Amino acid sequence: MANNSSTLPHDNNVVAELVARARAAQRRFETSSQEQVDMTVAAAGWAIMEPKRNRELAELAVADTGVGNVEDKVRKNHRKTQGLLRDLQGVRSVGQISEDPEKGIIEIARPVGVVCAVTPSTNPGATPANKIINALKGRNAVIVAPSPKGWGTAARLIEFIHQQFDKVGAPHDLVQLLPAPVNKQSTGDLMRMCDLVVATGSQANVRAAYASGTPAFGVGAGNVASIVDETADAEAASDRILRSKTFDNATSCSAENSMVVVNAAADAMIAALQARGAVLLSPTQKATLQRLMWNEGRLSSAVIGKSATEIALRAAELDASDRDAWLAIAEQKPRILMVYEDGVGEAHPFSGEKLSPVLTVYRVPDFAAAAAMVERIYRFEGAGHSVSLHSSDAARAMQLGLNLPVSRVIVNQPHALATGGNFDNGLPFSLSMGCGTWGKNNFSDNMNWRHYVNITRIASPIAERVPTENDIFGAFFAAHGAH
Repeated sequence: MANNSSTLPHDNNVVAELVARARAAQRRFETSSQEQVDMTVAAAGWAIMEPKRNRELAELAVADTGVGNVEDKVRKNHRKTQGLLRDLQGVRSVGQISEDPEKGIIEIARPVGVVCAVTPSTNPGATPANKIINALKGRNAVIVAPSPKGWGTAARLIEFIHQQFDKVGAPHDLVQLLPAPVNKQSTGDLMRMCDLVVATGSQANVRAAYASGTPAFGVGAGNVASIVDETADAEAASDRILRSKTFDNATSCSAENSMVVVNAAADAMIAALQARGAVLLSPTQKATLQRLMWNEGRLSSAVIGKSATEIALRAAELDASDRDAWLAIAEQKPRILMVYEDGVGEAHPFSGEKLSPVLTVYRVPDFAAAAAMVERIYRFEGAGHSVSLHSSDAARAMQLGLNLPVSRVIVNQPHALATGGNFDNGLPFSLSMGCGTWGKNNFSDNMNWRHYVNITRIASPIAERVPTENDIFGAFFAAHGAH
């Protein structure tokens, strides 16, 4: 079983052996029919979706990483896998997958081979499962390189997958795990030896993937801002933002980090959030929280994936002079903590990603100023990912899409639940969102099975169609002449 290899020494030969076994299994799997592939995909999906296994993985993830909460991880494991399987249902990924008679083009899906799947501690069950399922849909083998804290969860997941593989006759070596203790050297070796790297997590991992010499897909940094304009329904918007910001203690890269609200809507919006359990901190409490969150110049594990109540209790330990006020906040069991901010950049750390239920609030004069503020925030961190908009003016979503450096504009939805696909929008279900060249990525859509295959195209002759000069240059000649 995958986790038995944890006792092996970490050297180049151990990784090479894993890859060799994966290649042998993949060559077998490559000859599978579409029905066999889909049965193998279903086996991997049921490995995490079966309720008892799902809960065990969620509990193990929280126990091992100290990040997030069990109930939301149960929901995430279920819904993200269920949605992905829905997206893949009936999709052809074996042999001919499309034909365009008009162009004389037939497309054939071909496996990439062995995939290195780098996964984060924030989603040690759902993200590996997502990548494994997509890789299998393309008839690939996959080796998971988890974060050290997430290794135990990934090992248990793969053990469950192997149990389900036995039912469908799939080889265990199709899905393997990098042995513990996972480190930069072994992960780097795996990246170099595989045929494709898909990296989710820290930007250090993404940069290492791009530098590995192996074709790689990586994702950009999250730091989502949510715009609330004067036409928004404050009650509905506050419900959506809180659902998103509190989900799994805001560990998602798609959770809102800032709310940019126009002045005409600000008072009603703040009141609606407070009525639902958000607490607005004073300037002195904000300063204490900043010391807690960035005590060594970088975001502290003391707050990552922790509840707002736990953060308040830790702030009480840090600030003796305001201890009673912090304890009073903790007694309220706040859903999120809010701070006002007007600056952006290194000197204003609340303008960046926080991976915790802490929401930065910017008040601006109007919608144009809101869009400009989001652009400033994304120049600091988060370019290319997504922006959230709460508005009843549909034209404003188009304005953002045309002008902001974002790959997605999420309109009137709980952002963290929507941007990776949901049952009430049309985005593909994914836990890896490309951020385009804005985020230093080579793709800008939600990662899906087509990123895990090569496409061979058969081009047959069609009737020749040669345009005239007038067809090509007619408008230019009419405007500027032919000389």
